[in-house]
Amino acid sequence: MTPPSGAKTATSWNSSGEFKPGLDFYTDAAGNSGQALELQRFASSHRVRMVVISIGGNDLGFAGIIATCVSKFMTSPWWAPSYCKDSTTVATNFSAANRAAVAGRIGTSLANVAKAMGSAGYAPGEYSLVVQNYVSPLPRSSGIAYSETGFSRQSTYGCGFWNADLDWAAGAAVPAINSTISAGIAASGVAGVHTLNVSALFSGHELCADTTKKLNNTALADWRSAGAADISEWINEIRTASTAFSDYYIQESLHPNYWGQLALRNCLRQVYNGGDVRSGSCTAGAGLTSGGEPAVNLSQTHTP
Repeated sequence: MTPPSGAKTATSWNSSGEFKPGLDFYTDAAGNSGQALELQRFASSHRVRMVVISIGGNDLGFAGIIATCVSKFMTSPWWAPSYCKDSTTVATNFSAANRAAVAGRIGTSLANVAKAMGSAGYAPGEYSLVVQNYVSPLPRSSGIAYSETGFSRQSTYGCGFWNADLDWAAGAAVPAINSTISAGIAASGVAGVHTLNVSALFSGHELCADTTKKLNNTALADWRSAGAADISEWINEIRTASTAFSDYYIQESLHPNYWGQLALRNCLRQVYNGGDVRSGSCTAGAGLTSGGEPAVNLSQTHTP
């Protein structure tokens, strides 16, 4: 259950008036429903064996952080950079108090899912609940392919972060988000939750990593050509308002792209394990599976 882009633990509407269902039982006369309620309805008439949840990043202001970092990169000079990691908003979002509050909301969301399945007639052992954390979408500054001088890091390559912000994002922000998710699992009171750790899955395939190549810098005819997955970025470029009327969706910036989604699918398939669900951590392999997914290695971990 990955909520739509911009969704949070609780049902809300974004600034454009778009409905964003949370993991709750919200319902209204217009036919809008929370995802826990929709799950309950679906599970009542379909056999559900595994429920997968990815939630929490937006509660910590993921989209706003991206916008702040890119804005800081584009509006301050390289000799006197202004960092998003130092902004008041980011500091507030990642404060201990806010992270504790978000962990509580994640816990409530997970409890809602368990309640939905119980209301649909399932005993706890009749389905598996898997909580997936977040990939690290950007490399550290030591591993980025493009200079931070000038504007091309964003205007051409779509990864407009200062080096210091790259190091903060990879070394502090993503770990903070993922530790908040772990705290949310503990706060939920739900027993037997399986975890899917994908934090390192995109290592070597992050946006603008120096281990990747843009398509036009290769001899490949197409981004799905043989060998493309091994040298491709698995993350969408950061889009700005200049692409608002193009084929690109701004809200999908820094989200997994085609290869990234297939890698996640392979990882999730291994976690499902033919119905014998297990917890684990995934890392990238080399080449493609017979099903056309990037090869992924799952290291199984113990579930309490």
